[in-house]
Amino acid sequence: MLRINDTITLADWELSEQFTRAQGPGGQNVNKVSTAVELRFEAERSPHLPAPVKARLRRLAGRRWTSDGAILIAVQDTRSQARNREIARERLAELIRKALIAPRPRIPTRPTLGSQRRRLAAKTIRGTIKALRGPVERDGE
Repeated sequence: MLRINDTITLADWELSEQFTRAQGPGGQNVNKVSTAVELRFEAERSPHLPAPVKARLRRLAGRRWTSDGAILIAVQDTRSQARNREIARERLAELIRKALIAPRPRIPTRPTLGSQRRRLAAKTIRGTIKALRGPVERDGE
């Protein structure tokens, strides 16, 4: 069981872990021990998450969201399998917590009357400057 907040707790059947050999430095330990963890969360089938949260989670997960509606989180930060497992679970919990926060709706605003007048005055001034750039006419010729 993975506890996200006071109201949401994920069941064990929704999470599956697979351990592989990590890449990078680590000496002989890298060749022998499977320390990297790949955590899979069946987000689309989860009964604990409401539909709007799933939609936000899908957008936040990005490339980690698979075609069958699962989230894959791969961690190989440390040489300890247990620590990598904790990190993966914490990253998943953080991702779900971010998805739980509904964005505030944008309220469109209108420009103030003063700002509209200033903009039009600036356009008029700019137009007169450009109008003065024409060819110069001589009076005596």
